[in-house]
Amino acid sequence: MKLFIKNNILNMVTILVVTMFFSCESDIKKVQHLSETIFIPTGEADTINLKYTDSGRIKSILKSPKMLDYSSITNPFTEFPKGIHVTLFDNNGNTTTIVSDYAISYKKTSIIDLQGNVTISSQNGKKLETEQLYFDQKNEWFFTEKHFKYSDESGGYLEGPGVDFSKDFKIFNMQQSSGEVNTTDK
Repeated sequence: MKLFIKNNILNMVTILVVTMFFSCESDIKKVQHLSETIFIPTGEADTINLKYTDSGRIKSILKSPKMLDYSSITNPFTEFPKGIHVTLFDNNGNTTTIVSDYAISYKKTSIIDLQGNVTISSQNGKKLETEQLYFDQKNEWFFTEKHFKYSDESGGYLEGPGVDFSKDFKIFNMQQSSGEVNTTDK
């Protein structure tokens, strides 16, 4: 009888140990999987007002209600989940304003992805509206494949899918467009 009880206890302990071993292994795999798929920001800021200067002159002002910095991952980026409001200044003091509901800036490629009610307005009355727009910081070039609407101070407008242009609107390339262009002879 003692041998029977001893064998039963040994069997139960063995089953318990094996069960615990496999359940722990499963939990470790779950934790490893979670750490691979969940991004945790390195830094987080609320209500930012960032001024970029070059040679003592303000070149841009970026305002956002929230910024998340993911600089410690393989492909680092900065996310603005509640949108941005950027004012760019040229050498003559002219301004261009960029507004979007969401933005993400990729550090390795220097590309900024603007999404949701994207509007670019220049001081001289030029305005572009679209749902998504990319900005290549190295080349100071905007582009999108989405539908856009461009208007100017004369009341003219262009719209269509796909456009790319320089940050000062001096070079403007459209894939297809329709609209009304007003010109004044001087």
